[in-house]
Amino acid sequence: MINSMKYLVIIEPCEDGGYSAYVPDLPVCFSVGGTLEETKANIKEAIELYLDELKEEGKSIPIPSQKLTELIEIAA
Repeated sequence: MINSMKYLVIIEPCEDGGYSAYVPDLPVCFSVGGTLEETKANIKEAIELYLDELKEEGKSIPIPSQKLTELIEIAA
């Protein structure tokens, strides 16, 4: 049985086009992409590679925090 984990990923548009993404629970894990779909695929791969590297080094895998996100609409 394979365990799965869900990490919060923050995706932001870049000024020159495309997107950047990072994982708050994995401080050195980030990626970019030309489209939203590409960015999502790239950050997933970056997370997997980062966690594989930690395993190879015998380090513990960070447990995803229970951060919640919400978009709050206000009148501007």
